[in-house]
Amino acid sequence: MRGMKPWTNVAETRAPDGAHFRLMEHDGDYYLYMNDRQVMSTKMTLSERMLADVGCGHDAKGRSMRVLVGGLGLGFSLRRALELTGPGSVIHVAELLPEVERWNRELMGGYNDDILNDERTEILVEDVYEVIRRAAQQGPRYDAILLDVDDGPSSLLQPQNSQLYRQEGLDLLKQALTTSGRVAFWAVERDPRLFRSLKKARFWAEEFPAAKHERAKRKEHAIYLGARRT
Repeated sequence: MRGMKPWTNVAETRAPDGAHFRLMEHDGDYYLYMNDRQVMSTKMTLSERMLADVGCGHDAKGRSMRVLVGGLGLGFSLRRALELTGPGSVIHVAELLPEVERWNRELMGGYNDDILNDERTEILVEDVYEVIRRAAQQGPRYDAILLDVDDGPSSLLQPQNSQLYRQEGLDLLKQALTTSGRVAFWAVERDPRLFRSLKKARFWAEEFPAAKHERAKRKEHAIYLGARRT
């Protein structure tokens, strides 16, 4: 149709498990696909930003915090974490695919240059589970851990991430947090099993419905908070 703006396949790569990731551009916005499924875009960012709101806590503004973000994606949880936290904070971003970091730095027209160049940001090209394990066993611990690596435990994007949701993984998460630390999980839909697992692991648990964007009538997604009990 005349006047329709084309979609551009900007870059693509494969994860270790064979999953096909693509960065697409359309009319100035960017879209991240896994196989044939859109998993993130620069148009619908509310729930990704809400993940940081819930995980960092309402009292985060201006505080110096250590934060771990699981999955760089298109950078919106990182951006919000930087907005919430103060000077002297450390924001680690564990991103398994080095190509995703490169896309954000080189192929998005400067879209995320400010957050990637922020002195508080450090990208760790490794599995987030290993970062959590290291913090739990060796320290230093995190004040907040923000996990957007799956659609939730009932809908894994990467099969190896199942270990995050088992008892051993939740225990590691607790050990990787400071005494008043918080972990927040992004889920594509309500996942009562995750809520129950957090409570069983002796977190103070809460579910937050989340919309795709500000004008959405339905809150399709959910953010799950696990707050460590002192």
